[in-house]
Formats: sequence, C-alpha cells, structure tokens
Amino acid sequence: MLLGAAGLRTHIWNNNLRSIILLAGFPLLLVLIGYALTLVWMGLSGDDLPAVKVVGAPAADVGGRMANAADHLPQIGVISLALAAVWFVIAWFFHQRMINAATGARPVSRQDETELYNLLENLAISRGLPMPRLAIIETGAMNAYASGITEKSYTVTVTRGLMDALNKDELEAVLAHELSHIRHGDVRMLVIAVIFVGIISFIAEIGFRVLIRSGGGGRRSGGVLILIAAGLIVIAYILAILIRFSLSRRREYMADAGAVELTKNPDAMISALLKISGQTEIEKAPSEIREMMIDNPRSGFMGVFATHPPIEKRVDMLVEHAGGRRPEDIAPPHPTVPQR
Repeated sequence: MLLGAAGLRTHIWNNNLRSIILLAGFPLLLVLIGYALTLVWMGLSGDDLPAVKVVGAPAADVGGRMANAADHLPQIGVISLALAAVWFVIAWFFHQRMINAATGARPVSRQDETELYNLLENLAISRGLPMPRLAIIETGAMNAYASGITEKSYTVTVTRGLMDALNKDELEAVLAHELSHIRHGDVRMLVIAVIFVGIISFIAEIGFRVLIRSGGGGRRSGGVLILIAAGLIVIAYILAILIRFSLSRRREYMADAGAVELTKNPDAMISALLKISGQTEIEKAPSEIREMMIDNPRSGFMGVFATHPPIEKRVDMLVEHAGGRRPEDIAPPHPTVPQR
C-alpha cells in the first residue's frame, strides 16, 4: 500500500485540477443564481428589465421575459465575477478563522501542548514540510482534520477526546495522516470546496426565503417566472452539494498510506482508526467541515453519498497492503519467568 511516485503525482495533479474547476465553477453558479433572482424580481414587480425587447415575443410572454432577462447576462456575469472576487479575497485571508469559529477550535503553542506539538513538529521535519499551526477542539469526540490553502496557513486540528483516548503511537499516526493530506494537496481542494460551497448554499437559501415570502407573482406570467427561478435555484443548490459528493474517497486511503510511510507503523494507524470508529461526531461542526475530518460516517441511503470510506474498509486495506495487524491478531509478549 506504500505510495508509488507515479500514483502520488497523479493524485496531486488531480487535486490541483479539481481545485481549478471548483474555482471556475463558483462564478458560474453565481451567474445562474443571479439570473434566477432576476426572474424573481421580474415576476414580483411585473416589469421587464429596460432596453431590451424580444422581436416577435410580447413582454408579458414567459419566453419573452426570460429572453429579456437573458440579454442582461453580461451585466449579471460582471456582478457575479465581482462578488466571487470579493468572496475569494475574504476566504483567502480569513478561511481559517471561519473554520475555527465554526468548530470551536483554538490555536495552541508548544508551551500549551508540548507533547502534541513535538510529535507534529518531528513528523513535519522528517518529511521536509513546514511546521503547520496546531489547534484543539475541547470536545470528547475523537476526530482530527487539516486545513489551509498555503504553507503559512496550514493547520492541523485535533480534539481533546482524541488526545485522551489514543496512546503516543496512535496519536502520531493520526497526525501523520493529516500531514499527508497537506502533502497530497487534499487540504487546499477541501477548503475551496467547503468555503465556496458554503456560500453558494447560503445564497441559495436566501433565494428560497425570497420565493417563500413572495407568495407568487401578481400576474400569471409572473408566477411562472418565479416557479422557473425556483427550479434554477434548486439546480444551483444541488450542483453545489454535488461538489462535496464528488470528493474522492481515495484521498483517505492515500492519507492512511502516507501515515504508514511517515511512521513505519501500520499497526498504530489501524488501532487509531478502530478506537475512533463511532466516536467521531462533533455536533456543532457544520456538515461541510465534517467532510474534512479523518472520519465522517454516513449510514443507510446517505452512505451512497459518503465522502469517506468505512473504517473497516480502511483497516482492511492497511492489513492487506501495508502489512498491518488488527489488535486481536497481535500476540501479547510472553511473560518472563523469574529464575530461581
């Protein structure tokens, strides 16, 4: 299961490509929502936008009014690009503060958590990576995640429950797993997906509220326009959610393998995964940010959309391909017999 150079390069290249696609898709989704909100305004006001009249289609006709709104897509596009640029700047400089505020994480220093800090620093040095920042969430749940976009903003966050439940080798394996996410480029892609998908969902929810409060247009064509707008907003919302579902489960297998390469201890990675299984839910963390964590289980029908493979499958991969052993398969040391 040790990572091949070609496989790792392909994984990193795919992550970089997906990050570019996500960034490019963000303003397009904003344009779609902007067009939908334009239709809502036209439906509520009963007025067309100025300057454009469609030949052969009366303004009151639904198709004509949609075409009238479509002729203003360049202006909508400019506004959407401007909003995307503003949000990108905000997200670039403040994404870690947003994530910390959403999860309740607080930064810690070497003086605050000496053993944890030293474990992370030693792993970073061994791989030639800059030392990430370190943060802790005061919760009994057992979870961890890495976040950040640049070397200066990379952060590894662990929960107090994880620190209390795992021994030193297991905790080192989890930290190595998160460092592997940074090394593989997973973190940048996940942060882009979480931050931008989050704002799209927020904008879509505002659109829904406007539609609910409107109660339909004053004229028949206005009501139809509002229904069409509602459909477009639903499409934008679904596309935004699908971005999260498109995140490859393979990244967790790759990070598990990267942890083994760093620590040379597959048994510790297996033991850590088994200990955290079923104990990872951080209730106050938004669902988008849970996609970044070492485990985010989904059961039943929602398992189809899971962005993490099941813990058991990850353990099986470590046993089969990395030479790891389950705790019950590790023979206890033979007791020494005192000599008489």
